[in-house]
Formats: sequence, structure tokens, C-alpha cells
Amino acid sequence: MAEEDRTRVGGRASSPYGSGQTRSTLRRIARARQRRRWIVEALATLACLAAVVAYLGTEQYAGSRQEESANRPGPASGAVRPVGPSPQRPGVDAGAASPGLRPRQRPPSPSRPAVEPVLTVTQADVPARVDLTGAGPVDWVHWGLLGADRRVRKRDGSGAIRDEGGHGRRESFSNNPEAFAWRDGTPVGSASGTTSGLYTCGRGSGFALAVTADGELRTAWLYAGLWMARGRLDLRLSTGGPTSTLRMEDPHTQHTAEFTIRFQAPKGAKLLVSWTVEESLGDCGNVSVQAVALR
Repeated sequence: MAEEDRTRVGGRASSPYGSGQTRSTLRRIARARQRRRWIVEALATLACLAAVVAYLGTEQYAGSRQEESANRPGPASGAVRPVGPSPQRPGVDAGAASPGLRPRQRPPSPSRPAVEPVLTVTQADVPARVDLTGAGPVDWVHWGLLGADRRVRKRDGSGAIRDEGGHGRRESFSNNPEAFAWRDGTPVGSASGTTSGLYTCGRGSGFALAVTADGELRTAWLYAGLWMARGRLDLRLSTGGPTSTLRMEDPHTQHTAEFTIRFQAPKGAKLLVSWTVEESLGDCGNVSVQAVALR
């Protein structure tokens, strides 16, 4: 009992390490425990936050999917959804996108109105000098300057005026009462005033010419003549419609005329011109042509 009493001081058991060392050790142990507790609490807090974030993301994705499904139109319950071509993407051919289905056809464009045929002719005296460059901005042709088989025509013209031949032997002459000039010809580039032309003798002889139409109202000037004959001018359109015939006669000498022809026909159709000797009234009664100009 005496030994037990000696180990107590003031009612407390004495430590083999001393009182100061015992307090320091206890404080270190307490601080270590507190740090471990903070670490555990921090880890628990982070785990809770991660779980909350994951839960909220899952709920938002599921809600958006449900809303999209609810807003998408669909067939009523029990109804059969019609089958049809899916919407075509830009740049995808309709036939390739929907095999076996014809693409929607566009309505046909309104057809152009038919060209109303027009054909009129008037006769007048020929001016003393005819400027083919000014008279024929679309096309022109002149005969006789280069002989019976060659002609001069507008350089870079439309080529609408065509020589279709005719009956009888052609001859050139150079004493026409009027002169013809040009500045844009080929193979002769210019002429200040030539009096040449072509003629053919005998009943039934003559010239066949053609002017190609382009659908517009056009004016063609035919410069022609005769000598001791009655000439007949026949005009018609290759597509049918109006026709016209004029006669000119001189039993004694030479006579020339400017025939003004106004015509309209579908593109590609032709104005057909026939200038023939209807009756020869003397030795080698003939008809002649000098030029045609187109405006």
C-alpha cells in the first residue's frame, strides 16, 4: 500500500516519461486524428458532388430525349403510317434518292405563239445609185461583176440570201441603167458604182432565189429588170400562206424595178422568189437580176 501510494501524486498516476512529454505526444496524436478526419470528410464531399453531377446529367439527357419524342409528329395510335419518298437532300438526284419513283415533273412552259405569215410586195423605180451596205445590214448579194458563175456578197452577213438556180443560160452584162456600190463585200471588198448584172433569154427562163426567215418581220429589196419581154415575179413562203404575183412588161427596150418585199415566217422557213420570162417579145427577150438586199 505504501508503494502504491508513492506512485500517485495529487490523486494522479505518474508517467514513466514525465508529464511534459506526455502532453506533447497527446497533442500530436490529436492533430493527426483531426487531419485524417478532414481528409475523410473532403473525400466524402467530393464523392457526393460527383454523384450529384452524374445524376443531374443523366436526368437532363433523359428529359431532352422524352421532349424530342413528344414533339415529333407521328401517326395516331392504331393508324398505318403512309409510305412515301423521303425528303430529298440538296444536290441528290431524285431518281437516285428514291429508286423506282419518278421525280416531280415541272409544268410545261407556255408554248410560244405561232408566227403569223406575212407577205407583201410593192414596185418602184430603182435609184440612180444603190448603196447595198446601207440597204442590207443583215445580208446582201450582187450578181454580174465577176461573170456569170460568181457573185459578191456581204462580208460576215447572215447568209440568208441564196441563189437556187433557175432555167436558161446565164450571161453577164455591164450596161445596167443604175449603179450599185458597197463597202463590206467579199471577195470584192468595195465598189463605188458597178452597172453589171446577169440575164437569161427565152420564154420560161429565169432565176430562182430564196431568203431564209428568222421569225421576225423582214424587208428584202430585189433589184431586177427585163429587155423586150414580159416578166413574172412569183413570191411564196415555204410554209404556205399568202402568195403574190407581179408582172412587168416592155416590148421595146430595157426596164428595171425595185421590188420591196415584206415577209415574216417561222425561223428556218424560206421566202421563195421566182423571176422568169413569161413571154419573149423580141429577139432574146430576157429577164435580169442585179442585187438583193435584206434588212
